[in-house]
Amino acid sequence: MVKKVRYFIYLRDVLILALSAFGGPQAHIAMLFELMVNKRGYLKEQELIELNALCQILPGPTSTQTITAIGFKIGGPNLAYLTLLVWVLPAVLIMTSAGLMIDYFQDQNISLNFTRYIQPMAVAFVAYAAYKISVKVVHTKTGIALMIVSAVVAYGVASPFTFPLILLVAGAISAIKYKGHEKEDKTGLNIKWANFVLWALVFLGAALLGALTKDIGAAKPIRLFENFYRNGSLIFGGGQVLIPFLYTEFVELKGYLTQEEFLSGYAFVQALPGPVFSFCAYVGSLSMRDFGIGGQIFGSMMASFGIFLPGTFLIFFVIRFWDGLKKYRIVKASLEGISAASCGMVVTAAIRMYEPVHGNPINIAIIIGTFSLLMWTKTPPPLIIFAGILAGFIF
Repeated sequence: MVKKVRYFIYLRDVLILALSAFGGPQAHIAMLFELMVNKRGYLKEQELIELNALCQILPGPTSTQTITAIGFKIGGPNLAYLTLLVWVLPAVLIMTSAGLMIDYFQDQNISLNFTRYIQPMAVAFVAYAAYKISVKVVHTKTGIALMIVSAVVAYGVASPFTFPLILLVAGAISAIKYKGHEKEDKTGLNIKWANFVLWALVFLGAALLGALTKDIGAAKPIRLFENFYRNGSLIFGGGQVLIPFLYTEFVELKGYLTQEEFLSGYAFVQALPGPVFSFCAYVGSLSMRDFGIGGQIFGSMMASFGIFLPGTFLIFFVIRFWDGLKKYRIVKASLEGISAASCGMVVTAAIRMYEPVHGNPINIAIIIGTFSLLMWTKTPPPLIIFAGILAGFIF
């Protein structure tokens, strides 16, 4: 009974975070320290630091994996899955509703012109993310070179498969410098492969089904699941790095969303608490607009399952032998290249998103003004977005 009460309190704390954790992974980790470590004592400070480092190494949503891993440490897989559900559900429901709203407005010929200031704001948010990430993780000449080369390659080769390849190559290059990291005493790794096998089987099965049904219109939800599961399996660096992947695949290559719809949705998710990856629910909803409201809701579900499941499987797999793995220097060294490449791709995202925005003085002023507010003030992002929407209605 005591355990059940403790689990209930923990899930209530997770819900509080899901409804109040604005600002992305950096703000989320600060709130996790305050609530999970200082207030509740679910784990020690060093344990949380190490868990967060692990989730930065793994592909997938960093905040989501970290909070899911905390649930795993407290109560095992069952509590971890409940943690995942409680954490992602509020933001996913809101972003699904946003997708339905945008589609309804267009069906009723209601202009989306009220979002016109949101689009240059979204560009500023991505540019600011690129700056913050680069300052935090790029500190060496190798890192700077990898960031620049990654940005150039990502900009020049628009393909969903370009980004994961860049990350893998960059990680391999920086791993060569593993001797620069301090040695630690290592013990043997006791690896249980069940969750990795599950991740791989779903990955391969979804890819096969997607290929077999590529010409079947009614099978679009299967292909959506495959698209998002692949992205969730190959994205390092959290929500900021997710954006260029989705923009390239769903706007430029597949045309499921317009640039206006994409940037408006991205701005909306910046105004929400919880995981940035909930943006995928919005993309999934609009991708299925030809199938009616029921199809849009189903598309949102498939996108959400697809994007969140890979990181969950992988954190369940790795956390069991993380204490031994983190002592290997080559693992630590590869993170430098992966992080630098992620920065380069976020820079590319900002450039690509700016290109379709009209470069008139008003939009340029909005981009500079939004970036300045984020950079030099403590103005909450939701307030900035709300002001942009309000200005769109007024003017």
